[in-house]
Amino acid sequence: MDILLNVLRDTKINEEITISGSKSESNRLLILQNLFSEISIENLSDSDDSIHMQHALSTKDEVVDIGHAGTAMRFLTSYFAVKSDREVVLTGSERMQNRPIEILVNALKDLGADISYEAKVGYPPIRIKGKNNIKEKVQINGNVSSQYISSLLLIASKLEKGLEIELVGKITSIPYINMTLSLLNQLAIETSFEGNIIKVFPKEAIQKQTVVVESDWSSASYFYSIIASAAIGSSIKLSAYKEESLQGDSCLAEIYTHFGVATIFGKDCITLKKEGKTNAETLAINLKNAPDIAQTIAVTCFSEGISCNLTGLHTLKIKETDRLEALKEELTNLGALISVTNDSLHLERSSEINENIAIKTYNDHRMAMAFAPLALKVPIKILNAEVVTKSFQKFWDDMQQIGIKIEEL
Repeated sequence: MDILLNVLRDTKINEEITISGSKSESNRLLILQNLFSEISIENLSDSDDSIHMQHALSTKDEVVDIGHAGTAMRFLTSYFAVKSDREVVLTGSERMQNRPIEILVNALKDLGADISYEAKVGYPPIRIKGKNNIKEKVQINGNVSSQYISSLLLIASKLEKGLEIELVGKITSIPYINMTLSLLNQLAIETSFEGNIIKVFPKEAIQKQTVVVESDWSSASYFYSIIASAAIGSSIKLSAYKEESLQGDSCLAEIYTHFGVATIFGKDCITLKKEGKTNAETLAINLKNAPDIAQTIAVTCFSEGISCNLTGLHTLKIKETDRLEALKEELTNLGALISVTNDSLHLERSSEINENIAIKTYNDHRMAMAFAPLALKVPIKILNAEVVTKSFQKFWDDMQQIGIKIEEL
């Protein structure tokens, strides 16, 4: 489905939106729920990724296909490695079969897991024969995707002696590692993270409990971008959010003050309010702890006519698409002067935005959603708009609620 987005100019926005639970928290909790039946989950993400995860955890089929769901691929690799009663082939979409998994597989094989490649070495599909005699110590590079590390942490308490992970070299994406550890701690699973050593202690059972998932901060980023471009006095109330969040993307509250957007915390909600004009000429941010909001921030900077230097983006090369190259191509088509490296993006200040440009989404939900707020400035087309369901089922309904007109092409 291709769509055209447009909006009445100079309208003030005043809306309330409910966003489903964090995909990151939900997928971690779904793994833990299948390891500890005592857990109940509320406000679970309705994203395609979490739906794929639930199906993969419930199916008895030998071949488990998780589509584009990268988090599911990584978390399930460790999960099935310790399920002694299962042998599965874990696979996904064509893009998923070109996303590396070797670092995680090597770590699991070092622990004693039985995993082999069905086609190209280092990439899905992989055959996993579950075992319960897994070792208790492993090394893994600290600068790899935090999902590899979290994947190991999620199964750690079910190992006979727990697990000690030594992170080698520089550690990136610490907030996502801490999110996993915090969720384990909420379940009364003992952990420690000192220096470059993470320990998770064994736990046979936990007390029966309900965990409420906080709404997704990366999903909130698109509304921050909208309010940044909206008339002064505009506001959007989002639920359900916490001031003390486990999610690294909650740094949005601080970042968007540069665009005149205030974040007002209430009981299980936030209100985004446009209080002033953009007050920066250049935005320089290291996003190593929150790379998923890089696309939104880059588009906001372009929309608001300021330059930006975004760094810490090395993990974007292996997402649903090469997000840095995708951003470069689409922003260039809109009239931007932009350059990228393997881990950074540099955008020059621009005063004009080309109208009616068709944005390719590259099977990447965040490309579609990051560019949508430009509709407040110019008419814009989004190709394959349905890709947003990977993380945000009702995104286009919410866009219409705040006043963006959508016409199917």
